[in-house]
Amino acid sequence: MTLLAFLLLFTAAILGYLINRRAAFLIRKSGGKLHSLTGFHSMYALLVVLVPVFVLIVVWLVLKAPAINALVMSGLPEGVLDGMGTGELQLVLAEIQSLAAGQVFGTPEDWKIVAAEQLVSYRATSSWLLLVIVVASALALMLYARSKVSANFRARQSVEKIISGLMIFCSVVAVFTTIGIVAALTFETYKFLTMVPLTDFLFGLNWEPQIPIREDQIAAEGAFGIVPVFLGTLVIATVAMLIALPIGLLTAIYLNEFASRRVREIVKPVMEILSGVPTVVYGFFAILVVAPAMRSFGQSIGLDVAPNTALAAGGVMGLMLIPFISSFADDALSAVPQSLRDGALALGATRAETVLGVLFPAAIPGIVGGVLLAVSRAIGETMIVVMAAGLIAKLTINPLDSVTAVTVQIVTLLIGDTSFDNPKTLAAFALGMVLFLVTLMINIFALRIVRKYREIYD
Repeated sequence: MTLLAFLLLFTAAILGYLINRRAAFLIRKSGGKLHSLTGFHSMYALLVVLVPVFVLIVVWLVLKAPAINALVMSGLPEGVLDGMGTGELQLVLAEIQSLAAGQVFGTPEDWKIVAAEQLVSYRATSSWLLLVIVVASALALMLYARSKVSANFRARQSVEKIISGLMIFCSVVAVFTTIGIVAALTFETYKFLTMVPLTDFLFGLNWEPQIPIREDQIAAEGAFGIVPVFLGTLVIATVAMLIALPIGLLTAIYLNEFASRRVREIVKPVMEILSGVPTVVYGFFAILVVAPAMRSFGQSIGLDVAPNTALAAGGVMGLMLIPFISSFADDALSAVPQSLRDGALALGATRAETVLGVLFPAAIPGIVGGVLLAVSRAIGETMIVVMAAGLIAKLTINPLDSVTAVTVQIVTLLIGDTSFDNPKTLAAFALGMVLFLVTLMINIFALRIVRKYREIYD
């Protein structure tokens, strides 16, 4: 029903577009002069129908489930929920929802079966009611938009006002989303720091997050020192950048200055395809191909290579970052004025000397900005390190050893049924806050470099 509601909305919006376009065309054909072009009248109808009804559908879908669940729970027989806590109430609701979906386990009580039937009925009624409201609202807005078509109607200003409002709304959503993320991380991190001292977290050399299951359990206090976790992240990111940085830069220089047009037309799309490969595919490649190959090669020459190594995870991550760095460097080199190239060549410089002595220094702001953004992406990468890196935090910089990363620990700590009242779970938010601050500082540093040195060559 939801898909049908959206299809009806889009159909009504297109129909309103065509109706207003024809009405404006008839006015112009009859000799009248429109204040705005025909396209603005038709676009006005499209936006007037599409935007309000789309918002209505989204709000309806957001409030639908909580409202129906509240109705179902309030309609249960008296006394069946007496003495139940929040968790037990959620279990009852989950069982009713399972019965409504046709998933019956054991012999449920009769009142649960009746509640499941009511839930199905409420959902069906809600879906039909949504369709009726969508059709009625769309028709009313179509008639309103059609009534606005006249020679004096300022359709262009109205369309621009609606689009400006949408832009402001999207900007506000982005800002408040960021604020919400930071607030959630800050709140949970504060709760964690009330249980674990800040100095132990920032400067501790052991990372063994665990909590006692019993009061008399020994050796379950846990250690929450972030140093080995963050060191493992830096080792993986360093390996990735050592591979991605030279290959990406040399690829960009070759494609921009030395490659023929035919070679560029072939290599450039291939690089773009590599940048679009999902990170989980790189993770499978690392754990199934790269890691076993490294382990076999290490055994053949007498090296002890761990099954999961920083070298495998960082190496594959470096391959993933090559198109990223190459694209930034290529754009930076392409932005250098042609006059600098011509002047260097006219003075007798070779192509290589022109690239190294003129073009590369002029493109440094864009290149450095792209490299630092790649570093922040390497530090925050999740799937590759989760699949190819280790789980045990070790205080080592040996890339052949098994290390863990911040993202690996965040995923590990939040897997399964979690209770957000112990330091083990809250440690994930503290790690997330540290990761957020580090990537934020790297991005700010990249922007400052770009802004500082760009003025020299503009």
